Formats: sequence, C-alpha cells, structure tokens
Amino acid sequence: MRSPRLLLTFGLFLMLLGFLLPTLMVMRILPLGFFLSFLSWASSVTGLFLGAIAVAMMTRAR
Repeated sequence: MRSPRLLLTFGLFLMLLGFLLPTLMVMRILPLGFFLSFLSWASSVTGLFLGAIAVAMMTRAR
C-alpha cells in the first residue's frame, strides 16, 4: 500500500470491528463462539499494527 492514510483507515476499520464483534456477542445479537472471538481479537491486533505502521510512515514522510 502506498498511501499511509488508506492504511490508517483500514487499521481503524479493523479496530472498530474488533470492538463491535465482542459487544454484539455480549448483547447476544451474535452467537458466542470461538471463531468470532478469535476473529475479533485478530482484527483488533491487526488494526493496531496497521495503524502504528501508518503513523510511522506519515511521520517519516514529514
């Protein structure tokens, strides 16, 4: 990916997904399960790493 803004946006989306999935599982809108729990954890961690990389790329560009 060439644009750090796109990478940051994608990371933010993944972090939001990592927050919404457990919230919906606690509210019993989504079923509880290992796969959804792992998916929410993985999306949160991946979003955090992508966001950190994008911020580093933006800082380096300046």
